Amino acid sequence: MSTFSYFPHTEDDIKEMLQRIGVSSLDDLYADVPAEFIFKGQYDLPDAMSEQQIREHFAALDSRNTKLKIFAGAGAYDHYTPSVVPYLAARSEFSTAYTPYQAEISQGTLRYIFEYQSMICELTGMEISNASMYDGPTAAAEAMFMAMACTKKKTRVLLSDTLLPNVRRVVETYAGFHGVQLGNIAQKDGQTSLEALKAELAAGDVAGIIVPAVNRFGIVEDFTGFAEAVHEAKAIVVEYCDPSVLAVIKTPGDWGFDVAVGDGQPLGLPLNFGGPYVGFMACSKEHVRKLPGRIVGQTEDKEGRRCFVLTLQAREQHIRREKATSNICSNESLMALYVTIYLSLMGPEGLHKVNSLSSCGAHYLHDELLATGKFEEVFDKPYVKEFVLKPLVPVEKLQQALLDAGYFGALATDEGYVSFCVTEKRTKAEIDGLAAVVKGL
Repeated sequence: MSTFSYFPHTEDDIKEMLQRIGVSSLDDLYADVPAEFIFKGQYDLPDAMSEQQIREHFAALDSRNTKLKIFAGAGAYDHYTPSVVPYLAARSEFSTAYTPYQAEISQGTLRYIFEYQSMICELTGMEISNASMYDGPTAAAEAMFMAMACTKKKTRVLLSDTLLPNVRRVVETYAGFHGVQLGNIAQKDGQTSLEALKAELAAGDVAGIIVPAVNRFGIVEDFTGFAEAVHEAKAIVVEYCDPSVLAVIKTPGDWGFDVAVGDGQPLGLPLNFGGPYVGFMACSKEHVRKLPGRIVGQTEDKEGRRCFVLTLQAREQHIRREKATSNICSNESLMALYVTIYLSLMGPEGLHKVNSLSSCGAHYLHDELLATGKFEEVFDKPYVKEFVLKPLVPVEKLQQALLDAGYFGALATDEGYVSFCVTEKRTKAEIDGLAAVVKGL
């Protein structure tokens, strides 16, 4: 019999292994650990409970959580997830699927990854998409490496000052351990400055730039002249995108950019306390060989039936290690499935409706907050669902008043502004309630 119910090893097995390594007991394995660090008491584990008791126990724990109405964004958005999305994603053929290397038994997984890639390409206006990445910030970091690989021998990548802070920090972390020099593109009036970009390009050695489609102030940026300037310097442009908003603004493809990255969280993934999320990455066909990850393609079997295969997988197992770009081998496939189902359900009309409702709510809240006399306008620039204002009351007092009333918003920026975000889930009554709290300060 085994000492541990779920371990396959018998007492004889354990004795034989201990003899092989020259010790007499399992305790001897910890001989180098100081005695004061070894726990000798009994674990404080609760008694077993019935199913009903377990449900009541967790319901009681959940009741201790404060449920807040979310008026914050900054890269993670409280959009509606249709109930059919988690239902379908929880089906065993999806939730237990792993890597689709054996095409003959992975057609379901390969198909939805293919559909995911196709819809990401449609959203971004790019020609090629990989099969998803960990999250938006790490996708941006991979795009930095891609810029270096595409241009060769250049050592600098420029980051816009209007990128989300968490995206910048992740890119900086990756760059610090790979010898990539980062430069900055200053902002002017809340947008990436074309003049500042041209000055940096003139200094030379630029492999690429990373700019946001919708920036940390919520502004939809105007990139007229950016692609021409960067391509003239033999560099590439990476755009960091909110994929939901791409349904109603110019896409990276429309701007003539080379790579599009971002986080797929707004496309059907609940906030989940910060994850798991899913990064997306798409590019022009010219740069496909430098795209990390893998690509699923459509083909025909010997009987002429439509089927799917891994078309490109630049992994160390298949090509020379120095040529490999597959930093992420087991992609966020289940999260990509969420995105695929969500986009299939919403379609272009649904995404337009999401953005229309969000935009109407955001502009209404913006005007109501200004009417309280507690804020000043900062930028008179186009935005969809997120904006910043300058508070005329202490930020900490504002945030605490909102929290006490059940609202989460007014995220502070380095400049002393606060940001608010409205999605289609927020009602007029909730918006009026938030404005009333501010009015009472």
